[in-house]
Amino acid sequence: MQRRNFLRTTALTTGGLLLAQKEMLAALWQQPAFKITMLTKDMGTFTEKGGTILFLLGKDGIVVVDAEFPEQSQHLIDELKKKSEKPFELLINTHHHGDHTSGNISFKGIVKNVLAHENSLKNQKNTAIAQKTEDKQLYPDWTYSSVWNTKAAGEKYTLYYYGPGHTNGDSFVHFEKQNIVHTGDLVFNRRHPFIDRTAGANIKSWVSVLDKAMNKFDNKTTFVFGHAAEGYNVTGTKDDVKAFQTYLTNLLAFTDSQIKAGKTKEDILKATEIPGSPEWKGDGIQRPLTAAYEELTTAS
Repeated sequence: MQRRNFLRTTALTTGGLLLAQKEMLAALWQQPAFKITMLTKDMGTFTEKGGTILFLLGKDGIVVVDAEFPEQSQHLIDELKKKSEKPFELLINTHHHGDHTSGNISFKGIVKNVLAHENSLKNQKNTAIAQKTEDKQLYPDWTYSSVWNTKAAGEKYTLYYYGPGHTNGDSFVHFEKQNIVHTGDLVFNRRHPFIDRTAGANIKSWVSVLDKAMNKFDNKTTFVFGHAAEGYNVTGTKDDVKAFQTYLTNLLAFTDSQIKAGKTKEDILKATEIPGSPEWKGDGIQRPLTAAYEELTTAS
């Protein structure tokens, strides 16, 4: 009798544990994959899959910078509608890459205007034509060449184009009252960058672009980065911008020294670290090394 009760109790306990595990897993699956972090009472970041999104819940409307992919941008829209009943005033694209603009389409019919640098629009159109995805695009209807100043949703903001960097159409987006700048992919926080030479990227110019930005924005500015390595934040300070600029400088210097030493491209791509920038670790180092090699050998 005791053995029978023991087996019955054990079975019930095991069954209860399995049920609890199933309920816990179900709860985990129901949790959203995205993350919203408020930087101020009105501004926050959204991260899920793709480049970091920055949003402003203004007194007259909502402004969004970048859009990730369609599924993710719909998640964002749904969440912002819970936080504000105001209309979507403006969507800004820091540049044309799909992990920042594919989600534009979710804003079709609900946002008044889409803004980007003129080269970003050209690049987005060229990419869509090449990939035959023109029907999945919402293109910017506002573009600018060097500086754009305007007000929307109760905030004054300025876009700056300082020359080729990550592409030939990257913008810094400065929300002036909040003193928050979205850098787009002009800054990768402790993560090896993608350098799109097919869209006019230039590392040497990129270093100068970051100089201009650091001279423009002050030490109290909060920077929002397009991407960050695991364990690092998508927001930071001018020190983080400077660290990435140093990384780019070291990338060029190391690659140039290897070329002058007679190393082949294949030899250079075996490197596992950029000397002087040990914080940039992990996969992806071959991308910037390839871009640096091509830039230096083409220039010569």
